[in-house]
Amino acid sequence: MIVLGIETSCDETAAAVVVREGEANGRILSNVVRSQLAEHRPYGGVVPEIAARAHVECLDTIIEAALAEAGVGLTDLSGIAATAGPGLNGGLVVGLVTAKTLALAADKPFLAVNHLEAHALTVGLTDGRAPPYLMLLVSGGHTQTLLVEGVGRYRRIGTTIDDAIGEAFDKTAKLLGLGYPGGPEVERWALSGNAARIPLPRPMVGRAEPHFSLAGLKTALRQRAEAAAPLSAQDVSDLCAAFEAAVCDIVVDRLDRAMELSEAAFVSGAPRWLAVAGGVAANRSIAAALARLAATRGFRLSVPPPHLCTDNGAMIAWAGAERLARGLVDGLDFAARPRWPLDPEAPAAIGAGVKA
Repeated sequence: MIVLGIETSCDETAAAVVVREGEANGRILSNVVRSQLAEHRPYGGVVPEIAARAHVECLDTIIEAALAEAGVGLTDLSGIAATAGPGLNGGLVVGLVTAKTLALAADKPFLAVNHLEAHALTVGLTDGRAPPYLMLLVSGGHTQTLLVEGVGRYRRIGTTIDDAIGEAFDKTAKLLGLGYPGGPEVERWALSGNAARIPLPRPMVGRAEPHFSLAGLKTALRQRAEAAAPLSAQDVSDLCAAFEAAVCDIVVDRLDRAMELSEAAFVSGAPRWLAVAGGVAANRSIAAALARLAATRGFRLSVPPPHLCTDNGAMIAWAGAERLARGLVDGLDFAARPRWPLDPEAPAAIGAGVKA
């Protein structure tokens, strides 16, 4: 089963070809990604109109490159998958229209993929990991803990009630005058910082409900930065280190609570797996903290390689292949869904905004 995957939900234009050889058994034949960092860097964040236009300008070339690298043509494909949400509406429409056109022209099944589901299923492609497993999903504007029960079956445990972790990193970098994207910049400056010098709060830590909150931490950091202005280079490093340490503590505490609440989902005596997906998983301090928590809690940790933690076409192709194997094919009238929760039945978190 060979599937072409197209990803245009935000600021990466990507296409990939993946072959599914069995349950939780796949290979990447090609994975082509074009980043739009240069286009968005002058604005300190993603501009939706610029993102959509950039997708239009290069998507056909990216798809051609992915097919050529894989050594296949449209007639060799078993299906064509594209991200249908969540994401920026303009970018989603570009990818969907392209995928639907190719599917119609080649008479191939079309598969509308939930971007978050693609992240959640990536460990099946990279590690052969089959559900059930606990998932920490930290992608873009999303921060969630989920119980992955199967393809199309997810139970949300915790979510953010305000900022996502990735958003908090980007806003911290912008506040401190660092580069874009913010996550790698904050991590780089934190390496030479003293986290203990600047005390920062850990919102929600110790609470019974398993949700996240980053807004209070972000506000406290801004107040500390304003009080210390003008900031020296060491001040910036110390603020970054303190912020990163606080995020690590929050993630560990919230995930520890999710582990408690998901205990009944695992067969007694069977291996319990924690999977991590999304760009924030590439942060080395967070990854190390998660490894320590998993070991303490008796979980095995599964994290995709960094280039498959960020947005890519391979995860879309794999999710499409998993859906196709179960007969979950979509019509050509499937519309973009800028908001598309994995667990639509999950109760709203108290105080949460629309992203929850």
